[in-house]
Order: sequence, then structure tokens, then C-alpha cells
Amino acid sequence: MNAQTLIDTARAMVAPGKGILAADESTPTIKKRFDSIGVESTEESRRAYREMLFTTAEMENHISGVIMYEETLFQSAADGVPFSKLLADKGVIPGIKVDKGAKPLAGAGEEKVTEGLDGLRDRLIEYRNAGARFAKWRAVITIGDGIPSDYCIAANAHALARYAALCQEQDIVPIVEPEVLMDADNSIEVCQDVTDRTLQAVFNELHTQRVLLEGIVLKPNMVISGKQCPSQAGVEEVAARTVETLKRHVPAAVPGIAFLSGGQSDELATAHLNAMNQLGPLPWSLTFSYGRALQAPALKAWGGSAEKLGAGQLAFQHRARCNGAAAEGEYSDAMEKAA
Repeated sequence: MNAQTLIDTARAMVAPGKGILAADESTPTIKKRFDSIGVESTEESRRAYREMLFTTAEMENHISGVIMYEETLFQSAADGVPFSKLLADKGVIPGIKVDKGAKPLAGAGEEKVTEGLDGLRDRLIEYRNAGARFAKWRAVITIGDGIPSDYCIAANAHALARYAALCQEQDIVPIVEPEVLMDADNSIEVCQDVTDRTLQAVFNELHTQRVLLEGIVLKPNMVISGKQCPSQAGVEEVAARTVETLKRHVPAAVPGIAFLSGGQSDELATAHLNAMNQLGPLPWSLTFSYGRALQAPALKAWGGSAEKLGAGQLAFQHRARCNGAAAEGEYSDAMEKAA
């Protein structure tokens, strides 16, 4: 492990005014996205869509890195340049999703644990040789009747830390993603309690398993009301509770926190990030690692048509610019209207 390499990469991933594009949708997930715009999901259509995003002008001004699905990491642009090289040449760090998805946790009802540790060391060597400099592993924590259990939280925290240690062994920065889902009818208070428990367990395991905190990026959920909750917390409350929770559990050694959007609307995810950055100074950089909240308008504008490639890129460029501003607390409604 080269500690300085890890530290330098992690800091670059959360550089001021920049965040991470999550373009790591699995094949079934991107099929759903393509179905929504009436486009067949083929290897070539997926490649063309990702090339549209990766070749967007000025992307590198607001995007520090891109998380890719394994298929995408080994694909190339139409001119034959591998995507990892295309991105690196723009100053954007290539990354890779390495987990194998959330599967039922034995003896735990509807709760899940993320799998993918078997063979991970060898896969990481292959990914690094292909240009990846960071990785991502997502754990899923579900809120429901009597859940999450301590068992589920502990199992996922343990797997996240094992993954992180394996990544750092290969000089790959691990994005540590414990996602408390926002799909239920729970209040924001319940979300905060579960996020507290989850982050506490995750950092205990990272410490136990000798993970260099200066060489990771945390990708947590925001503390937010469940989607089905009749009372939705406002932007300022979400920001305040999220920062409060992070201050309780995330050591200052961690260089940055890149939030997932978790199904929030494009503009709301941006507004929440902006409000948090206006609560500074904070011990870590707060930025974004969005998938749908960066891509949804671009996907719709593109619609699978080569003639609309420019429209798709403009839509993506706009969301990247807005989120880059939010990462410095400088986003405003006027930015949306200007578009």
C-alpha cells in the first residue's frame, strides 16, 4: 500500500467545486432507464450513452471522477480510445463498481447484505491495470418494522471494511457507501437514528480492519424523511441533521464525503448539498456522487438519438455545473432559471 498515492487520489476526488458521476448502473438497472425513454438496452447503446456523458465539454470543471460498471471500464469511445484513458486525459479519475449486489441476509427476513468479496483481490488487480484508481461498494440498510437489526448493520459494516482494506492494498481508493434507504414512511428522526447507528458501526470496522481513513471517500445517504412519510422535512432541517450526524461519527481524517442522491429529484439533491455547505466551516469536503440526479435530464434530452447528442450533453453540463456550485455553497435558484 502506498499511503501517499491513496491520500492524493482521495483528495483529488473531493477537490473544491467538484464531485463524482455515478455511471455504474448494472445492466438490469440501465435497462429500466432506457425503457423509460423507449431505447433498447444493448452493449452499443449503453456505450454510446456513456460516451455522450464522458465527452461533454467542461465536464472536468465540475466532475472529479466517474464510477463505471465493469462493462464500461473495458469499453472504448467510437474512435477506439478506452474510456479510462479518455477520462484520465481530461483530468477525470476513472473508478469502478466492484460489489456483486445486495442479497438476502441469512436469518434476517427482508434484510440484505452486499456480496462480492470472493475473488475481489484478483479483480482489483485487473481493474487497476485497466486504469481504475478508485472503487465503490454499496451496502443497503432498510428501515422497516423492527429493522434494521444490529446484525444487518454489523454484517454490512464488516463487508465494507474488508472491501476497503483490499482496495487500499492495491492503491485503489475505496468509496465506502452505507446507504440507509429512503423508501419507507419513516420520519426524519428515524432516519437520523438509523444513520447514526450505521456510521458508528462502519467506522468501528474500518478502524478494526486497519483502513487508512485519509485514503477513503465516504458516500452516505442524507438524513431525510422517508419517501412515503406524510410530513417531509425542509431543506434546512435536512442539512442541519445530516451535518450533525456526520460530525458525531465521521473522523476529521476523512478527506471528503460525497453524498448519494437516493432517489431525490435533481434540484432537491442539489439544494440539500448547497445548504449543508453553507453551514461551514466543516472538517471534511462535502460534495456529490450522484447517478440519476446528474443523468436524468441528459437521458431524457438524448432519447437515444445521435441527432440529440448535443442536447443531452447540455443537460448533463447544466446539472454538473449546478452541483459543482452546491459543493461550494454557491448554488441558487437563479442558476436553474438561467438554463
